[in-house]
Amino acid sequence: MTRVLVVDDCAVDRTLAGEILKKNGGFIIDYARSGEEALQQIGHCLPDLVLTDLQMPHIDGLQLVSAVREEYPRVPVILMTSQGSEEIAFKALQLGAASYVPKSFLYDNLRDTAEKVLRASANESYYQKAMECLARSERLYLLANDPALFTPLIVHFQEECVALGICNRADRVRLGMGLGEALANAMFHGNLELSSSLREIDADAYHQLAEVRRGQSPYQERRIAIEVRLAPGTAVFVIRDEGSGFDPMSLPDPTDPANLEKITGRGILLMQAFMDQVDFNARGNEVTMVKRSRSNGHCPTL
Repeated sequence: MTRVLVVDDCAVDRTLAGEILKKNGGFIIDYARSGEEALQQIGHCLPDLVLTDLQMPHIDGLQLVSAVREEYPRVPVILMTSQGSEEIAFKALQLGAASYVPKSFLYDNLRDTAEKVLRASANESYYQKAMECLARSERLYLLANDPALFTPLIVHFQEECVALGICNRADRVRLGMGLGEALANAMFHGNLELSSSLREIDADAYHQLAEVRRGQSPYQERRIAIEVRLAPGTAVFVIRDEGSGFDPMSLPDPTDPANLEKITGRGILLMQAFMDQVDFNARGNEVTMVKRSRSNGHCPTL
């Protein structure tokens, strides 16, 4: 049976929503009269789904969405909206609500919406369980010099690392930043051979030259290779470009106060800050970054 927590300060609306979900069976319904009471109940008995009114005193639906997303990220939240609350509802969706149902359409749409959200939530749960069985994974990706390819891959790596316990939902942002800097370095400075000094002088000229070189030989034929080795608690990312390389020791120390405002070396500083280990090869066209879970103090052989 699926447990749903219905949250609404209006007893009539609260009961109506619960009865609609119970009508054809399959749901156990709990009720809360406020956002505070809802959080207390979630702490005692975790529901499969939260259905909440948007406009409530004290902790409203917007704040409840944020709190549930932060403390119980696997519990989806559906909003019940009233006329005039569309702007707030959109903000709640941006904060992490799974869906919404106007109160004027509860009879027609509530159960269907709840079932769709629960199916999507189940898919995430299955993915988590499958990843928990992973003992070892090794893959190789080859990327053209197109920054639009970075985000889909980074998000994929982030989700895998969260599922494997390598980082939590908060640290996934830092992991993504480290990967993004390494990929940008490989494309702009490695394959396209652009200098950070040009970017410091004229950022527009820097990006214009990047666009030109993406369509020119020999730059356009070059690829970024990403080797990914995953195991529970540890991720290793090896990112290699086909440029001429550089001497990492020649970079100015970005932690020196005199250099903090310089663009040169900033990417490496962020990589070092967000990863547990960062090593370059002798040629300077390959970086190996290791991310470990906080409970994993050593790196197993991958």
